[in-house]
Amino acid sequence: MLVELLLFLVIVLLLYDRWSRREVYKLGKQLNCRVKAYPLIGHSYLFLGNNHKRMEALQILGRDALKNDNGLFPAWQGNYLYTMIVDPEAAEIVLKTCLEKDDIMQMATLFVGKGSIFAPVSIWRPRRKVLVPTFNMKNLKSFVTIFVRHSAILVQELGKVVETGPLSAFKHYTAYTMDAIAESTLGYKMDAQKSSDHPFLKAFNYGLPKCAERLCQPWLHSDLIYNSLPVYARLVKLKEYLWGFMIELIKAKRKEIKYSKQREGTDNSSEGNIQTFLECLIRSSGGDDGYTDIEIVEELMVIMVAGNDTSAVGTSFISLILSRHPEVQEKVYEELQEVFGDSDRLATFEDLLRLKYLDAVIRETLRLYPPVPIIVRKVENHVQLPSGITLVPGTGVLVNIWALHRNPRYWGDDAEHFRPERFLDTPLQHPAAFMAFSNGPRNCAGYQYAMLSMKTVLSTVLRRFKFLPAVASDGSFPPLRLTFDLMMKDENNFQIRLEPRIKC
Repeated sequence: MLVELLLFLVIVLLLYDRWSRREVYKLGKQLNCRVKAYPLIGHSYLFLGNNHKRMEALQILGRDALKNDNGLFPAWQGNYLYTMIVDPEAAEIVLKTCLEKDDIMQMATLFVGKGSIFAPVSIWRPRRKVLVPTFNMKNLKSFVTIFVRHSAILVQELGKVVETGPLSAFKHYTAYTMDAIAESTLGYKMDAQKSSDHPFLKAFNYGLPKCAERLCQPWLHSDLIYNSLPVYARLVKLKEYLWGFMIELIKAKRKEIKYSKQREGTDNSSEGNIQTFLECLIRSSGGDDGYTDIEIVEELMVIMVAGNDTSAVGTSFISLILSRHPEVQEKVYEELQEVFGDSDRLATFEDLLRLKYLDAVIRETLRLYPPVPIIVRKVENHVQLPSGITLVPGTGVLVNIWALHRNPRYWGDDAEHFRPERFLDTPLQHPAAFMAFSNGPRNCAGYQYAMLSMKTVLSTVLRRFKFLPAVASDGSFPPLRLTFDLMMKDENNFQIRLEPRIKC
């Protein structure tokens, strides 16, 4: 009798679920799907395994979506429906109308906090107004001097290992970007390039991949389960260190600003000094009456995560791709010769603006290998797409940037091929066809910062070294195996070889 009663209750609950979520299931049936989704788990089984398997799952689903004329695909995570989008027109509408981050992204706030990347609209909108002006042209120009200085250090460090065989481009670039971002954001000299043991760097390298692991595994979504695991305790400990470290810097900067205001009778920065993001956030939010220390930490974490990992991954992919396309690398070097000649002078902001072909190489690499390969949003209202499909509340949207950037309708039959000239020859067929820095109101506020950082370091390193592929024993080089841990990366850690162009 008890078994029959339980069975009856299960049936009732399932029927109620089908009825209350009838719009969701109707949407799921309207979307064409050739990849098997199983009851209760949906497509979650594709994400089992390591970070390579997770990226492979996004590729499998993305390629299947590209086969559909509307560029849409039903991606089921358990019984929760995501409409995967690989069409720029549909993506643009969604990213302009669905501003709320999907609930799944809240899991990353354990480590990063509720900064602008993950914040609900009520927090994001007012903070965005404060954050955007910090990326003004005056600040960006001043940051180039920081990029140049740390790029010169990178060249020195690479010179020490140039004859040692294949090396990890990412290992060196992530140290460079951490030094540059720490100084421009916090005003802190981290010296990560000379000492990779800094606990700040170690905490970042551990925390972010763990966030990605949880996002992709529904069985870890429950706080009750996740908070009982050892990884949770480790993340909390690392967060306490990172946040405590930055709060001390914030308190010191507040005192410095207050002293400067009393001494000079103004709250403006001294002429000629580089104003860090930390100082900008304190001043532009209203000083002691503005953001709290915690709110500033959350926004600094956004800048640190986006500025460090995105630039380091992007630069690593560019170096790896150039090592495998010597003809393109030679064109970049010829442009550098036109701008700098044979001189060893440091790059200026004006020099970077002249590097049009390098700019195209960067964008083409980010098209094929976007460091952030997906965007996830929540659907709160009915949204009609150009195809006639209507998204419904209670579902999510997953913009698969990796696949969208390979959509042949917008990039041609050679969409899978590396051809930088496509960014010089013709304008984009649709403004959202390229969204390496997202799209819409919640796009990346610091995309110019990232582009300047990548241009600076690449122009500096390529004037001294030639990138060569890390060849296998048979003379070939292995295909790229991509991984996903919030950022898309190369499983082999971006192995390349260097050859000096001139004697250092």
